Amino acid sequence: MQQLIENIAYLQDKYLLKGFIFGFVHIFILLLGYYTGWSINRFFKIISNGFIAGIIGVIIAHACADYIAAIVDPSLRDHALGIFLGGLVVLPILPFLEKFIIKSKHHIAIGDHDDLKKDLKKKHK
Repeated sequence: MQQLIENIAYLQDKYLLKGFIFGFVHIFILLLGYYTGWSINRFFKIISNGFIAGIIGVIIAHACADYIAAIVDPSLRDHALGIFLGGLVVLPILPFLEKFIIKSKHHIAIGDHDDLKKDLKKKHK
């Protein structure tokens, strides 16, 4: 990717492209996981409840995708470890949030199960 950017004449400025490779690789990894069905949440559902498993899975998956994308992007390569650790630093806060923060009654995971079932059964164009 770095060689491609350096060889294209109109991209020589590169200022607008800082982080472009990171963004592309990060989203590509997430899409790859989505379309292959690979999920870290399945492992965490074994050791915790579903809500926490989903949150932990999202945090770890994004931190890993951030790390891989930062390593691939030459403009962020030096910051890869910091980006990864910064993404994981919120994990110890989860028990506090789960215990003391009240979820909104309008949150999709709390009260919309019937609406979700209806929506999933509905035929979409």
